[in-house]
Parts: sequence; structure tokens; C-alpha cells
Amino acid sequence: MAQKKFNVLPGFGLTMGFTLFYLSAIVLIPFGALVIRTLELSWADFWRLATTDRALAAYRLTFGASLIAAVANAVFGTLLAWVLVRYEFPGRRFIDAMVDFPFALPTAVAGLTLANLFAANGWLGKYLVPLGIKGAFTPLGVVIALTFVGLPFVVRTLQPVLQNLEREVEEAAATLGAGRLRTFATIIAPSLFPAVLTGLALAFARAIGEYGSIVFISGNLPFKTEIAPYLIVIRLEEYDITGAIALAVVLLTCSFLLLGTINLLEQWASRFHASA
Repeated sequence: MAQKKFNVLPGFGLTMGFTLFYLSAIVLIPFGALVIRTLELSWADFWRLATTDRALAAYRLTFGASLIAAVANAVFGTLLAWVLVRYEFPGRRFIDAMVDFPFALPTAVAGLTLANLFAANGWLGKYLVPLGIKGAFTPLGVVIALTFVGLPFVVRTLQPVLQNLEREVEEAAATLGAGRLRTFATIIAPSLFPAVLTGLALAFARAIGEYGSIVFISGNLPFKTEIAPYLIVIRLEEYDITGAIALAVVLLTCSFLLLGTINLLEQWASRFHASA
């Protein structure tokens, strides 16, 4: 007679029921309410509210700055993860802990700090502004803030992959006469590429919905430095609920598409490492 496996938690039915209840209360019901409220609008009204000139300008800045920040994080986050995994040096653990700082720091505090840092009279701004580099109250400031909040996603995605890379393969390639560039291009880069794409997608998705760290450093100038999440808040303050819902649905749709992309990238990465 087979022995029944012991589980610390209650049975599948109870735990699954609680999981579905919690997920519905926190995620599905609010999103469902948003979708139902959107269905009350005709397609013509929805399109008109979601594609105003101000909204299109906000979309361009939001998605453009998010993409630039994600690419920057993909490049420099990969270098940072490589250094943290492959080298031992004084202060390594401190730097590794600082990678998670954007997670712990309130985003409003981060935005205020960055605004003071890059303002014309700030510690960095007083040197950069005379050179024509304006980091506060410009689209560049939005990119800086989004880069700050997205860095941990790339680094933490890449670190486990780098730790699992077998150095014996690299050493074998070196003994067979392969140079550093060839070893990187043929062995390291293909293994890191799926994880880099996943980290980039995560950083991009995080940046699209960012609000707190941008409101101070961007200046929130319509058609110039105004992002889509801030425009939603403006619509709510104007009691334009339908306008806010239309903008929210656009961002929500993009978020779902990104979520699907991230899941596909993770599945691809798993199959890639399994076959490697």
C-alpha cells in the first residue's frame, strides 16, 4: 500500500481556492471592472480619447524613453552582472546590495533626488548644463529616472545565468586556440542572449508604468516631458474618468503584450539552456 505523501499546507482544493480568490480580488476583478467600464464606450469615442494629440505625445515619450532606458540597462546591467559574478574585489557585496536599492527606495524620493542632482545648480547639473546636457525637466531626465528603476531587473535576471555558466567550456576553448573575442562570441554570448532579452523586456515593462520617480525630474510639460501615467492622473483630477480609462486601457494592453513576450522569452531561454 502506497504511503500518502505528507504536505505541510492543506490539500490542493483549499489552497487552489484561496489562490484563485486572492488573485481575483487583487488582480482580476479590478482589471475586469476597467474592461467593463471601457465597453461602455463606443469604438469611436474610445479612439478619440486614446489618440488625442496630447495622448500621442505622452505615448511617444513613455515608450521611447522606456525603450532607451531598457537598452541602456541591458548593456550596462550585463557588464555589472558580469563583474559581480566573475570577480572578487573589496566592496563587492556592498555593490551587489546597492543593485536592489531602486526596489527599496520610494520612487518619489528617487525622483526628487535625481531632480536635485541634475538641476542647473545640482551637484552634477552645474557641470553638465554648461556643456549643453540638461538632465532635469527634459526628456533626458525621464530616461535617467527610468534607467534607475529598471537596472535591478537586468542584473538579477543575468546573475543566475552567469553563475551557472561552466568555466571549463571557456577554458577548453582557450586551450584549443580560441581568443577571448571568439570565446565570447561563440560560447558566452549565445548563452547570455536569452537572459539579456528577458531582462530588457522586464525593464521595459517596468518603465512603461513608472510614475513616482518621473514627476519631479520631468517637469510634466504637456507635449514635451509629460508621460502617459501622469496624463492619466491629470484626467482624473479633471474628473474626465472616461479619458483616464481610455489611456489606462492602452497601457494595460501594452502591459499584457509585454507580459506574454516575457513568458515566451523565458520559455525559449529554458529550452535553449536545456538543449545546450
